[in-house]
Amino acid sequence: VIMIDATEGYTEQDAKVAGLAHNAGKACIIAVNKWDAVDKDGSLMDKMRKELMQQFAFMSYAPIIFISALRTDRLFDLIKFVNDQNSMRISTGMLNDLLAEATARVQPPTDKGKRLKIYYITQPSTKPPTFVVFCNNAELFHFSYQRYLENRIRETFGLEGTPIRLVIRERGD
Repeated sequence: VIMIDATEGYTEQDAKVAGLAHNAGKACIIAVNKWDAVDKDGSLMDKMRKELMQQFAFMSYAPIIFISALRTDRLFDLIKFVNDQNSMRISTGMLNDLLAEATARVQPPTDKGKRLKIYYITQPSTKPPTFVVFCNNAELFHFSYQRYLENRIRETFGLEGTPIRLVIRERGD
């Protein structure tokens, strides 16, 4: 839980803590605490949510919750949910069905007449969910296509609050 003080707002220290958590592959929740101590108008929550989404753009998967230490029940429910997402195991069959649909929708990239061929995808571990994608040539697997596959996995299976790791392997590696 990355705790933001509503009376202080976003700080450099918050960014450092979030960066460490993200790089370590930890599931995250951004909690704005002391929400009861802030003078609110009708648009403050939306305004603060937009600002936090910009500041934490590198971890757009993390849900944002506004809380008061006096009422933490919603926070603990969200912690359990995010932990379940971080521990989610997806079968190879379901992943390959998603892969077939995703590659039919957007063709893999080509470079100098060579087309990327993706053979299959599997999930070897959780916390964070890690997926290994086997292909013909890892150099053809452009980061934008990796991002596309990550987005498709999120759209299909959720995985809210957790980073996703994609490992690209050539057949035979």
